[in-house]
This record gives sequence, C-alpha cells and structure tokens, in this order.
Amino acid sequence: MNDLHNAELDLNLLPVFDALIRVGNVSRAADQLAMSQSAVSHALKRLRLFFDDPLFMKTGSGMQPTPRALELRGPVLSVMGTVRTELLVREGFNAATAKRGFSLLLTDMGELIFLPRLIARLRQTAPHCTVRTLQVAMRHVQAVLESGEGDLALGSLHAVPKGLFQQQLFTRSFVTIVNRRNRWIGDTLSRDQFFAMEHIVVSLSGKLEDAYDAIVDELDGPRRIYLTTPHFLTVPMIIEENPELIATVPRELATKFAGYKSIRMVPTPMPVPPFAIRQHWHPRFHHDAANMWLRQQVKGTFDTFPE
Repeated sequence: MNDLHNAELDLNLLPVFDALIRVGNVSRAADQLAMSQSAVSHALKRLRLFFDDPLFMKTGSGMQPTPRALELRGPVLSVMGTVRTELLVREGFNAATAKRGFSLLLTDMGELIFLPRLIARLRQTAPHCTVRTLQVAMRHVQAVLESGEGDLALGSLHAVPKGLFQQQLFTRSFVTIVNRRNRWIGDTLSRDQFFAMEHIVVSLSGKLEDAYDAIVDELDGPRRIYLTTPHFLTVPMIIEENPELIATVPRELATKFAGYKSIRMVPTPMPVPPFAIRQHWHPRFHHDAANMWLRQQVKGTFDTFPE
C-alpha cells in the first residue's frame, strides 16, 4: 500500500467495515452505529475506493463479503475489539440515551417464553435501543458471538463451544404433551406407554444426541423417535393432527401448548433432572460496556422468573 493510500485511510471508516462484516446489511449497520443509511453507504464507497475492491456484494441473502473483505475481517475485528474492551470500557453505557441494536441468539421457544419479559424490561431501561433475534446452528454459535453479530446466546445449549463465558439464569423441568383424543392415555402416562409410543424431539442440529430432552434416552434407554425437528412451535400442531405422537418439552412451553384444545400435558413417567437456562457470551466482549449492561438486564429479568 503506497503512502498516498496510507494518508487517505480514515480510521473512522473501520467501525463501518466492522458493522457490515458482522451484520451484512446497510440499514442494520446504520442502526448499530447510530448513523444514517446514506452515511454508511458513503463510508462504504470510500472503503471500496481505498481498498480498490467492492468488499461487499448484494445477494439474495444479504451483502456477502468478497475474498478481500474476508482477508480484512480478522485484522479489523481485532482492532475494533481492542478499542471496545481496552479504550472505551471506562466510558460505560448510558442506556437512557444509547441508540443501538442488540442481537440475541434464541430458539423459537426462547422467543415465545422468555423474550416478551426481557423486551418489557429493555423498553423501559433503554428506550432508544432495538432488539434482533437470530437462530444459529450450534456449530456457528461461537463465530457469531466472536464477530459481534450476536451479543448473547440464551438457552439450554448442548455441547457449548469451549471458551465462551456462561452464567446460569434458572432451571426448568420437563413434562410430556399428548393429544386429548388419544384414549389410551389417562390422567397419567405409564413408563410402558411412554416407551411404546412414537416421539417428536427438538434438536437444532438435527442429531438425536443434541435433542433438548436427550437426558431421557440417557437415563432410561432409547425411545421410538418418529420426528426430529429444529422447531418447538410446530410440535403441538403436529400432535394435533397425529394423536399417536407425543413429545417431552419444558413445562412453560407445555403450558402454552395446552391452549390448543387438542393438547394436554401429563407428568413424564420417570424422574428427569431439571435443565439449566444460561446466557453465553464471547471473551472478546467480556469487558464491553454495552454487553456487560445487557447481561445485567438479562440476569435481573430472570432472577425473579417464577417457577
């Protein structure tokens, strides 16, 4: 890179590159940076001119980085991480005036059960901030948190990637949901009935060993698994149309599903240990003021979450 290019590099452009490489969208990058879309577009134009490369190309799935942008990703994220954690940490985070978006990695169950309560708190404490949820395959969780595209991962993660910080929020129990039209099942479900019937399990990875209720198979032997799905919210509709199927799900979710006229919940016929719900974050943002504040809000919200 020649001296002219060095003289023309404006370090104020680095936060724009950082935001674009993380979120892949001009409008969301503008929200995170509290800038207008036109200002972000202008900054991108200057970055393209400086590096003599398009950097980001529009596709049907958002703006995808070019090979040159991928080369720059590591150094820029490293610089921005140092700025956030070493230089800006003392500035703190003023929630009352801050304008930024927070991104949470959640399942559809988390969106249904936990997100409304958290949003209610955030709307009071940070009225100018916004929230975005992401559903990410387990193998990508660490990379998404490391890049800053996601701030926190909330839930009961199986095989949590090494190196992530985590904090337990609360524990929850399992119950089994069945179709009311299934006359074979009374007010309780016997162990023999449980293992004779076919089950629906939820696994984000699609692997049975990663299923949310995999502990059942570990304790009492394998069930007859008919359907594996990454979506909790489709389970009651499937059971509604297929009365011979059952599923074991977290109690809060079963309570919601019982709103379907055809769905009811029964105790799981063997003792199943409760599972822990935790928040996870990457060490890069352990001392980031905004991330620290967000973690405090999440913890405060669920410290009083009813059993």
